Amino acid sequence: MEHFIVSARKYRPQNFEDVVGQQAITNTLENAIKNNHLAQALLFTGPRGVGKTSCARILAKKINQQDATHAEDEDFAFNIFELDAASNNSVDDIRSLTDQVRIPPQTGKYKVYIIDEVHMLSQAAFNAFLKTLEEPPAHAIFILATTEKHKIIPTILSRCQIFDFKRIGVLDAKNYLKVICEKENITAEDDAIHVIAQKADGAMRDALSIFDRVVSFSGNNLTREAVTENLNVLDYDTYFNMTDLLLDNKIPEVLNGFNIILGKGFEGHHFINGLASHFRDILVAKDKATIDLLEVGDNAKKKYLAQATKASIPFLLQAIEKANNCDLNYRTSKNQRLLVELTLMQIASITFDGEKKKSANYIIPATFFQALSPAIKKENTVVKQRETVTKSQKTPEITKPKLEKPILKSVKRRTSSLSLKSIYQKKEVKKTDVEENFDNHPKDVFSEEKLQTLWKEYATILQKKGERSMASIVATDIPKLEGKFNILFTVPNKLMKDQFHKGRPKLVKYLREQLNNYGIDIIVNLNETVEKKFAYTPQEKFNKMKEKNPLLEKLRQTFELDL
Repeated sequence: MEHFIVSARKYRPQNFEDVVGQQAITNTLENAIKNNHLAQALLFTGPRGVGKTSCARILAKKINQQDATHAEDEDFAFNIFELDAASNNSVDDIRSLTDQVRIPPQTGKYKVYIIDEVHMLSQAAFNAFLKTLEEPPAHAIFILATTEKHKIIPTILSRCQIFDFKRIGVLDAKNYLKVICEKENITAEDDAIHVIAQKADGAMRDALSIFDRVVSFSGNNLTREAVTENLNVLDYDTYFNMTDLLLDNKIPEVLNGFNIILGKGFEGHHFINGLASHFRDILVAKDKATIDLLEVGDNAKKKYLAQATKASIPFLLQAIEKANNCDLNYRTSKNQRLLVELTLMQIASITFDGEKKKSANYIIPATFFQALSPAIKKENTVVKQRETVTKSQKTPEITKPKLEKPILKSVKRRTSSLSLKSIYQKKEVKKTDVEENFDNHPKDVFSEEKLQTLWKEYATILQKKGERSMASIVATDIPKLEGKFNILFTVPNKLMKDQFHKGRPKLVKYLREQLNNYGIDIIVNLNETVEKKFAYTPQEKFNKMKEKNPLLEKLRQTFELDL
């Protein structure tokens, strides 16, 4: 079995031209070597896997190749000394190093000392290194490399020429991976390579490690689906589908989609961050001047351009703000899932009924999504059947009742009691759905027993909804059927009658739908002589009990009890 060499080692840059994404630094170093203008102490700092150690090795080889007596392919291994400061961080290690520095090289012009992770040196080791670093021999060059420059003492920094390595861009990493795919005879989709470059987060070494892992999983044919499955990342399609649902105000589907994402093992924080970035990319795609800021593949760019035509700028700005607030509050939230769900519901409500002013945290009422209930679907079917019958009988066409109006009425906010509009509303009699013309609707026959059963069920429904006042009024009497369509209901006082009239339209609607009879009407009678069924105060309760057992009064007087 042939020994496998990982791509990070196999394709380590051998020349400055091979270094990815650090052109400014490599050009500076090449010009310094060419013009003999190279400092004797250099500090390479930057994130992991961006080419610091590779540049140090290339520099160490290049400065000795200036001598014409040496071949181009000579690596000058005897002139390059690499020290890992993480494991050699004591004063004794630095003193041993300074003793070696005095000895000139046996071949070549320079001895190069590469100290990796130099920030790991102890305070005493730094101090022991100061004098040598400030006045090194002419044949010695020190290259210090670190990922945490802030941990190095200022006296060391002031003696070095500092080169800040930047994170490697997604497109640079992507292009380099394409070159490797060609060399390895691997066919890869553009989006697949782009996902790998994004996952690397600016580190070329990480990109190559991920590339090896994905090739082991998929073989010589890399697809976007295989890459996202292996890396367990949320691909573009997830965010595109979620954004479509948010734009269409489909809150139930949005919550179900988020539940599926959580079921795959993703954190809500990761998802909401990705969604905010997706909104940012859509916003960037809105303008041709900024479209180059999209660091995505060609196929994904087409999808962004298509979705940018659907989403308005006000929606995107509000959505980004809400997603960002969710991101900021996520760690401190005690119910993190609920926080993300509320954010998604608020985003889905941004474009709902856009002509009216809404609060910043407005959420579409649940009644809007209950509008397409089985009862209304049944009503739609009945209307269509009636229209078909009337057309066949060559009678004037009946206009289909607009079902949208009741739906929208149910989601309107109440008029403020302090507004002028509320004064006029008190004077006017509300025209509800009960007063609409239902002449062409079904009027099935029903029994009084069926009516009374449904009446009790409605009282139970009100009780569960928390409308206890209306539930108690409905339960005060048993309705009676007069004729085919009139329902007689008696209440004991005017206050209850007024209260019943407020909830009457919903009750009538419920009975009409359940009995499939749209000719039903409720006639409310007032009978103040009806015996009071409920005792409210302690005195009333005692009097009620005393009527059943007169000895209770004697008991109260004997023990001098208070009510």
